[in-house]
This record gives sequence, C-alpha cells and structure tokens, in this order.
Amino acid sequence: MSIVGKKFPSLNVNAMNDLGDTFKINVLEEAQRNNKKVVLFWYPKDFTFVCPTELHAFQAALGEFEKRNTIVIGASCDTPEVHFAWLSTAKDNGGIEGVTYPILADSNRNLASTLGILDITNEEYNDETGVVTVEGDNVTYRATYLIDEEGTVFHEGVNHMPVGRNVNEFLRLIDAYSHVQKNGEVCPANWEEGKDAMQANAKGTKEYLASHIN
Repeated sequence: MSIVGKKFPSLNVNAMNDLGDTFKINVLEEAQRNNKKVVLFWYPKDFTFVCPTELHAFQAALGEFEKRNTIVIGASCDTPEVHFAWLSTAKDNGGIEGVTYPILADSNRNLASTLGILDITNEEYNDETGVVTVEGDNVTYRATYLIDEEGTVFHEGVNHMPVGRNVNEFLRLIDAYSHVQKNGEVCPANWEEGKDAMQANAKGTKEYLASHIN
C-alpha cells in the first residue's frame, strides 16, 4: 500500500557508517528533529552488481542533496557487519569505499516488511510443522522514499532488481516539492528548477497550456 501523503513509519533501525560505528536511526525522527528532507533508498544486497553503482551515484550527488537541505540514507537487509565489510572494500574491487552517508541494516526486516517492499511472491504456513516458507529472495526491491521536514512522504517509487535508478530525478522531485512549499504553485510535467510553474486552478491551467504546449 502507498504511504504517499502519510507519515513515514516510526521505527528504530540499526545502521552503519564508514567509520564502523553501529547506531540506531529513526528515519521519521531524522526528518523532524533536523528539519530536513530525507531521501531513503533501498537496494537488494551488498556485494552485488547494480547496487554499488547506485550507492556511488548517491555519494557523487551528496553535495547537491545537502544544498537542498536533504539527508541521504541507504538501506538493505544486510547486517551492519556486512555493510562495514562492503564499505571497506575498494571501488575497483566491487566495493563502496568512499560512501559516507549512513546505511540502514534492517536485518530483522521490520521496516522493510512494514513498507511492503520485500521480494516475497508466496508465503505458506504448514499446519503440521508450524513452519512458514516463502518464495522469493526475501530482500528488498529498489524502493525510494522522499520525506519532507514534517516526516510526510511526498514520493515513493519501486524498481525491480535489474533496473538502476536515476539520481538526478530525485533531485528534480525535491526541487519541485520545495517550489510547491515555497510558492504555493504546482509543477507541471517535465518541470525543472527555473522553469515556469502554474497556479492550481482552471485559469492557471489555461494560461500554462496556452503559453507552453504547442
């Protein structure tokens, strides 16, 4: 179920940073306490293939997110120890050395289950043995959440495992939402910072279409 327009779940989750520190992060509280937006992006597994390209891409754009008063947090269901091993592995050996933002280690899958982003295609309970078995890898899809300063989700998206994300699109979405917050206007299709927005009424629609749509 979508949580756009709702508060992000308030759960404390283990996290790891590049210094090897394990600590707790509550994503909702991070947004509210710091009065910042948050981009939380989930990936399936450490030490895989598409995943390191995404973590390095978010790291490369970290300064742009910071300019937009936005915190970046990565997340998967790996343990903190596995995260640190990956953080300690050089880029040219498939690692994510150089990544400085925190990475959630949701190894008990409490948050991922709450969000409904786990790769579980079927779940069966055996009455005789009391054992629950699942089909699927039970790891997360490439889910992304953009959360505002009050902890409200204003964007969510989920990619299948093989499809990497475009980090610039999240910067665009943050710009658009910030424009709405500041100016009270709405942002039309393909809007980018510096382009015209529109008033959220019939007159605004007519004027925008008349001057921008051939």
